[in-house]
Amino acid sequence: MPLRGLRAPALFKPRELPGWQQDGLIALFVFVVGLGLYLTGVYRLVPGTDRFGLWARLVELVVLCGLSFLRRWVPGGLLLATGVLAADLALSPSLPVVAVYTDFLYAATLYGSRRTSRVLIGVAATAALGVLVAAFAVAEQWRVAVLGALGILPFLLVPVWWAANVRQQRDIAATERANAEQLAKIAELDRRAAVAAERGRMARDLHDVIAGHLSAIAIQSEAVLSMADDPKTSRAVLEAVRENSVSALDEMRTMIGLLRAAEAGSEDRSDTEYETTAPARLAELSRLVESARATGMEVVVDSTVDASAGLPAAVDLTAYRIAQEALTNAVKHAPGGRVVVSIGRAGGILTVEIGNELRSATARTGGTGHGLLSMRERASAVGGTLSAGPSGSAWVVRAELPLVGGHA
Repeated sequence: MPLRGLRAPALFKPRELPGWQQDGLIALFVFVVGLGLYLTGVYRLVPGTDRFGLWARLVELVVLCGLSFLRRWVPGGLLLATGVLAADLALSPSLPVVAVYTDFLYAATLYGSRRTSRVLIGVAATAALGVLVAAFAVAEQWRVAVLGALGILPFLLVPVWWAANVRQQRDIAATERANAEQLAKIAELDRRAAVAAERGRMARDLHDVIAGHLSAIAIQSEAVLSMADDPKTSRAVLEAVRENSVSALDEMRTMIGLLRAAEAGSEDRSDTEYETTAPARLAELSRLVESARATGMEVVVDSTVDASAGLPAAVDLTAYRIAQEALTNAVKHAPGGRVVVSIGRAGGILTVEIGNELRSATARTGGTGHGLLSMRERASAVGGTLSAGPSGSAWVVRAELPLVGGHA
């Protein structure tokens, strides 16, 4: 059985550096590489000489490296870097400055707003087209123009295209995370609803079991008090009282076991496990009948169903509980009367009908009013229907329970 609520310890979880530390490392790396290019003299993109010497190039590099801490500040960081690039182009374009500027394009496209990202994509495409036109206009040979354009275009298109793809993947990941969180919330709500439904079903069972047995005990005890001069009848009634008490205790013990199992984290057990644990079945209908007869009721059973033929567990239990509640109500509200219990099976439908005489007198035991509601909920839970009301001179409770295709 898997252990729930436990997580495997993470052996290695990389710690992501804050944004300013990442930008600091980038600035340091750029400065070291750019300084190396300047000192080795391989930084020129266009042949020529530096009018202001190497120190001007180093100043540009230092300024850009300082601005690297602002690369996530869009559009301010990009605008300042563009100013440095313009000064470098005026001197003569150098590889370190152009390369660092591509990182600003990448950062602006990735960290900027959606509108900024779309604008940069359009600007990059327009600038690329402008570079091609300028190259063909300046160069004397088209081959030279193409080579010059191919040398410049990657610095414009690649960072923007790359950042746009990274941003798209990041947005997809964020959407998937949001969907996963929503699914987790839905699963948690479903779990809570299942637990609430399970507790509601247990509460309904608790009402049916205890109310039925205790009502019978109360009425039977009253009967004993009125039969003190008939030892034989009194003994029979007391035996019925004891049987009801023992049955109530057994079913209460079963219910407590189920509740403890739920508290231990097994709310997700199947309905089959639950019904297997519950002891009541139509095969034990005789116990209900004898208990009602012990109170002085005349009970007639008309059943064409073999209770041992293997009815679906949920339907079997539902039929038993409906019969139990209906007989209990008959004993409480029409004591000493006649009750007819009819159980039939036809066309995949199990029919349970309990009818008792209508009487003006009522028993002294009160009720909570949950009996009819509980019976209807039980019938509905297995896909069936239940009707209750006067029919001629009798009060009839009739349940029709499908044997196949129910909800339970």
